[in-house]
Amino acid sequence: MRYFLLSFIFLFSACSIKNYELTESRIVTIKTPKLKFSDIGYLRHSREALELELFIAGHVFKRIDINHLICVSDEGCISKEGFNSKYLNSAYPPNLLQNILLGLRIFDGANLTKSSFGFTQHILTQDVDIKYVVKAKEIYFKDRKNHILFKIKDISR
Repeated sequence: MRYFLLSFIFLFSACSIKNYELTESRIVTIKTPKLKFSDIGYLRHSREALELELFIAGHVFKRIDINHLICVSDEGCISKEGFNSKYLNSAYPPNLLQNILLGLRIFDGANLTKSSFGFTQHILTQDVDIKYVVKAKEIYFKDRKNHILFKIKDISR
């Protein structure tokens, strides 16, 4: 019985709740052909994982977990490339969503212009026409060719 209990604890400890190091409340606007959202969201992250929890009228609308896969609360887990193909655009690099949510450079820093407020990237290829601006309290990503928009504003303080 003791070994059964130890085995049970060991097996299910891998499915335990993640401990995120940072939780931030944000106003999140997402417009893609498959997902439209504009309301409050919580961004939680640690070195290993990232979670975006979207709320409408105080109720969880969608939860997106990102680590080596992207898990969408009502649809299961898929690869980052699969997520891009399904929700965004297959021309995007695998870590695009994660980098946008964290305000990191995209497309390996292509056309990056630093400024006193943060940085800007303009990326124009046959597949994308992106304007990406990162400021201290705001992230803006717009792809005009694919009709995709992310606006993330910090509402704390």
